[in-house]
Order: sequence, then structure tokens, then C-alpha cells
Amino acid sequence: MRKLGVGVIGLGVGEQHADGYARLEKCEVVALCDQSEEKLSVVESRYAGVHATTDWQQLVADEQVQIVSIASCDNDHAEQAVAALDAGKNVFVEKPMCRSMKELCGIQDALVRQSHLHLASNLVLRAAPVYGWLRDSIRCGDLGEIYAIDGDYLYGRIHKITDGWRKDVDNYSVMQGGGVHLVDLMLWLTGERPIAVTAQGNGICTRGTAFNNSDFVASTFSFGSGMIGRITANFGCVHRHQHVLRVFGTKATFLLDDCGPRIHRSRNADSGAEPVDFAVLPSAKWDLIPNFVGAILDETPQTQANQQEFDLMAACLAADKALKESRTVEIDYL
Repeated sequence: MRKLGVGVIGLGVGEQHADGYARLEKCEVVALCDQSEEKLSVVESRYAGVHATTDWQQLVADEQVQIVSIASCDNDHAEQAVAALDAGKNVFVEKPMCRSMKELCGIQDALVRQSHLHLASNLVLRAAPVYGWLRDSIRCGDLGEIYAIDGDYLYGRIHKITDGWRKDVDNYSVMQGGGVHLVDLMLWLTGERPIAVTAQGNGICTRGTAFNNSDFVASTFSFGSGMIGRITANFGCVHRHQHVLRVFGTKATFLLDDCGPRIHRSRNADSGAEPVDFAVLPSAKWDLIPNFVGAILDETPQTQANQQEFDLMAACLAADKALKESRTVEIDYL
């Protein structure tokens, strides 16, 4: 069978996308796009015969491309995803998939028009071995009934929002840009989706810089089951890049922080936590790509997976609305 031709838009993290596809026997990187000709030249040199361009529309129109991998700036994701779907391409897009409900509806409409195509967002923490184990543990009842989840996305890279492209994005959202990973884990691990959200934020860490949005946002999600989820996106923190997760069940509590993953199974003050011996990060930024490609080759239906990702974006967009309007927002799902 002829290899699937891959085009990558955006060669920041997209450079790792290209590397991931190139490792797969049934894929070939045939097109690359970046606004920086210097970056384009560096990455282009690694792939024989690749078509390099600064025009993403040219890449999307390329007949050799069957998969478009989008790793451009957040504001461009939705337009490029819709264009690629309408051009008959499968789409793998970095988070966030989009930045508004209008854009989310546009992507869904495009996918309906091209229902044979595959779409996925790079929610890469799902590929961390510890979360596969934790999801199975929750689903089999090992932690009991889950009543609370706390997640902290500690960005620790303040220069990227004060000096990088994010400072120039109107209403840049740290919940969409980072907190989305923890919101995704909350939904993915439990199989539940929230019904409402409140949010607060501040911009104290970036005060006096070119970044004029909240660099810290705390969102509280309520669920029909009674479960509560508290997710923070902390972009200005004095901390290494890391995430923290606490899952509270009636039988056990899972913790992941600087001390590693572990589980408490007793309220006894003398009892210690059991270490959980699984890696807490995926091996690479492209870890979800092999499954995405496999689904395309197998023609595996993606309806349920796409609904989960649409639900995730609806929850994050509602959190931003709650922050902007200083009120509880009921979450509207597509």
C-alpha cells in the first residue's frame, strides 16, 4: 500500500510531529510549512524530496498530502483544520483545537461534511503510562466513588507569554493553552463531563509586561454525579514545567506531585502511601500519532473520540466565559 503523505504546519512542536510520522513505516513526510524560512530550511534538510513552503494553504492543497498535522499558533488552528478537512485531509491538531464556540461548531460541521476523515487533538498526557493505569483503576472501582479531582498545570515558562507570540494574541487563554491538559484528564479518567463552571484569575506575575491577560486561572467544575473538579492553569509560577494531580475516591486517593505518583488506601496516620511505578509523562510529543495513523489505516470510526474532544473544548470555553463574566456558566455541549 502506498504510504500516507503527511504535511506539517508549524515547526515548533510540529518538528516533533514530523519526527513521529517519519518513524512510522506507512507514513512519509512530504510537505512542511512554517512562517520562518530559517526554521523551514533547517527541518526541510532532514527529509528528502519534501515540499517546503511558508504558505499553509499551499500545503493543504497539496495532492500528495493525506494527513495535515497542525502545530501553528492557537489562533490559526480552527481555520487550518476546517480547510484541511474540506480539502479531504485527515487532521491531527495541537491543543487547543480552537478558541471559540463558533470555531468549534465550524470544525464539527466540516467533520460532518467529511465523515470518512479522522480528526484528533494532541492531548498527549493520555499517553503517559501512569494515566492508563489510573483510568483502569478508576473504571474497575479500585478508588471507590470519585468525589473530587484537583489538577494544577504549572507552566514555569513565563518568558513564553511575556516575550513570545502569546503576548500578541487577543484574550490569550491559559486554560486553553495549558489547563486543557488537566481538564482533559479529569474528563478522560472518569468518563464524566461537567455541567457548570466558575472561574477566577489574575495577572500578578506578568504585571508590567507585554502580556495583558490572566496568567493564573482557577476553575471549579461541577458534575451531575456530585463530583467537583478544581483545575488551575498557572503560567507565571516560579516552578519547573510540571503538572500536579490529586484524585480523591471513597476507597483511595491518588497523588502526583514532586514526590512522584502514589496512592493512599488508609486514613490511618501511621500508614504510608504505596508508590505507583509507572512513568508520569509520555515518551515524546508525538506519542498519540501512531494510534491516530492506525485508526486511519483501519478505517476505525472516530465518532466517540471526536465527541470527547468537542466536550473538552466546550468545558474549557465555558471556563473562559465564566472568568470573563464573573459568574457560574452552564456548559453547552455540541
